[in-house]
Amino acid sequence: MLGRFDPRRRRAAPLAPGKADAADDVDLTGIVSAFHYDLAEWLGSDAAPKVFDRISAQVDERFTSVVTTGQAVDREAFLAGIRSARNLLAGVEIEVSDVAEVARAGQLVIVRFVAENRVGEAITGKRTVTAALNTDGHTYRWRTVHETAVPEA
Repeated sequence: MLGRFDPRRRRAAPLAPGKADAADDVDLTGIVSAFHYDLAEWLGSDAAPKVFDRISAQVDERFTSVVTTGQAVDREAFLAGIRSARNLLAGVEIEVSDVAEVARAGQLVIVRFVAENRVGEAITGKRTVTAALNTDGHTYRWRTVHETAVPEA
């Protein structure tokens, strides 16, 4: 079912007519939000190992990321860092907004969005993210991510 992902309900709500994010009624907001919900659950709680398994299953074998410090990491380093950060940011939530499809070619979708880490009312990190996702039309896997820190206002 296509729809908007509501992390409080852990399932997609029906997508209102005319509200798709991109071509072919793909709910990119739901895809991006679901992945970041899993990241927040892993980083912010004593999550079950299946949460890490969901994260790693969505990361392409050739994954690379440029983090806000400018450091480039590969899949192995990314997943090792995530694995070791379980419950490191107790109570963190990751809010995703302004999701937009930048380009699409064959099995590749480029998406840009804003991600904001929050613990309670405090914002602990805000960044603009550009990501490339591989798809077979049903499954989306994160191929590369580039994060740019958004300066505090």
